[in-house]
Amino acid sequence: MSDNMKTELNDLYETILKLKTVKDCENFFADLCTYKEINSMAQRLKAARLLMDGDTYEQVIAKTDISSATLSRVSKCVKLGKGYKSVLKEEK
Repeated sequence: MSDNMKTELNDLYETILKLKTVKDCENFFADLCTYKEINSMAQRLKAARLLMDGDTYEQVIAKTDISSATLSRVSKCVKLGKGYKSVLKEEK
């Protein structure tokens, strides 16, 4: 990844960290992303929660209508990644 891309990503992450309320997030992401992109992120988050709660692939697909390919990626991140675990485990 280029230094320029790293700088742009850091700027994005630091900007997101400045959001303080759900309304701030709603407004920011509505400006930044399409409805479909926001919906896809919400769907992935729900799928991650369901997997972490022990739901099977079939149950997750039935509850979220997520594709099996996307669910496979979410599952891999739940198992091997750091993001979902660091945020979602705090909720329990």
